[in-house]
Amino acid sequence: MAMFRIGEAAELLGVSADTVRRWIDAGRLRATRDEHGHRMVDGVDLAAFARAQSAEPDDRADASSARNRLRGIVVNVVKDTVMAQVDIQAGPFRIVSLMSREAVDDVDLRIGSLAVAVIKSTTVVVERAGPAAGSGARQVP
Repeated sequence: MAMFRIGEAAELLGVSADTVRRWIDAGRLRATRDEHGHRMVDGVDLAAFARAQSAEPDDRADASSARNRLRGIVVNVVKDTVMAQVDIQAGPFRIVSLMSREAVDDVDLRIGSLAVAVIKSTTVVVERAGPAAGSGARQVP
């Protein structure tokens, strides 16, 4: 089972370490102490907490079969005569979409606009990430 330090849990949840500490102190997220006294969050508990945090109602869920939605802000739009590239920053993630210029104009996508990247794919590659350099995340038997 994976165990994560508070800073790592914060990075995975997209919040500050102080926010994770407050959640732990309030009893919203369970943590234990390791042999050095550091608070650690069990990976299974962290996953359950993340699922609960993301369970906000999706008003488009009944209108589309796509379930992968990343809400963010448009940070760049590059248009030529036929095509356009739209960059969305959704938390720490950059989403790049290529679409027709007509679609960009019809939807009125501009820098600073709120947008939702809806992703539907028959191929999604999932890789198991190893601990980052200097990471305290570790596997516990």
